[in-house]
Amino acid sequence: MCGRRKRDKIYHDLKYGDMEWGLVEKIANDVTEGLVIQVHNNGEPLLYPRFGDAVELFKKKRCLVNTVTNGKLLLEKFDEIVNNLDTLSISIFENDEEADEQYKIIKEFLHRKGSRRPYVNLRLIGKVDRTRYEALDQLIITRLLHAPEGSFNYKRGKPTIPEIGVCLDLMHHLAIDRYGNVSVCVRFDPEGDLIIGDMNHGNLYNMWYSQKRIMMKELHIAGRRDMVPFCSKCHFWGVPTGE
Repeated sequence: MCGRRKRDKIYHDLKYGDMEWGLVEKIANDVTEGLVIQVHNNGEPLLYPRFGDAVELFKKKRCLVNTVTNGKLLLEKFDEIVNNLDTLSISIFENDEEADEQYKIIKEFLHRKGSRRPYVNLRLIGKVDRTRYEALDQLIITRLLHAPEGSFNYKRGKPTIPEIGVCLDLMHHLAIDRYGNVSVCVRFDPEGDLIIGDMNHGNLYNMWYSQKRIMMKELHIAGRRDMVPFCSKCHFWGVPTGE
């Protein structure tokens, strides 16, 4: 992903790879039934060797399972996706040199899939001509483009602030990286400021009610988001905003 590659060129500190299968199983056993589970974090989810098996684990917990992908492997992973995932979001970026190739793959995938799950949406990020995508007759979602290093410096407009005045990601969007580090949200956080626990040595319930998360939440509620080290520089409020 663009921001991650930029950081890696400077610091050489990003370690690429896959989550251990045993950790995937532990997470699936720990989550509450009926949650929304998004099987991606920072990276391309369809590269995971046991993608279909991972989705099935969470389906057994009666969760709604979604992923966000660049779509390159939709045909190769077809049998792991169709009638397995509930919803699928395909990211389409402005000025992407590979957009034509991506479009052909999406079109063929939708043709082969027919009316079967997953329910597909096309996420147009930045200034993308939507004409040919509208012809695919799928839900189209537009998103503002921001700086590749993180959720700030949005190119056009500003992210929406929820009427409760508190970041919605903080309230209901835990994220787990491939090592098992649990963060309060999925923002790109190379310094680990948002980490509240480790799935290798704990459980999600205790992390959700951890002192660190509670303190962050209380500062947000008090209107002092500026006192939370990471949140003070983040422009996102948990409400994805379209162009």
